[in-house]
Amino acid sequence: MSIHLPAALAAWGSPAFDAVLQRELEAQAGQLPLQQALSGSSAVSGDRIEVMAIAHDADAGNIRARVGVFFSGIVAGCSCADDPTPVEAQNEYCELLVEIDRRTAAAEVRIA
Repeated sequence: MSIHLPAALAAWGSPAFDAVLQRELEAQAGQLPLQQALSGSSAVSGDRIEVMAIAHDADAGNIRARVGVFFSGIVAGCSCADDPTPVEAQNEYCELLVEIDRRTAAAEVRIA
């Protein structure tokens, strides 16, 4: 999945990089591959998404970051009036690899 992270690219090398990357990824949470990372539910709820920077490095062409994502999922039922399935959010977690092109700020995001 490809997204654009210009603020993170601009912050690379500064002490603010982790915080900027976290904010930019949280703002584009709908573009992250969270649905594929579900383990205890069947749909991403979108209620709460929090990104935590774990590690990062770079070479001449790319910045690579590993981030942890805390989010909520739900077990989707049939939406019938008599459906007994509770719609309570379940805590989910995954780690993502983010690779940012240092020329364009285009970023590829995949599950770690």
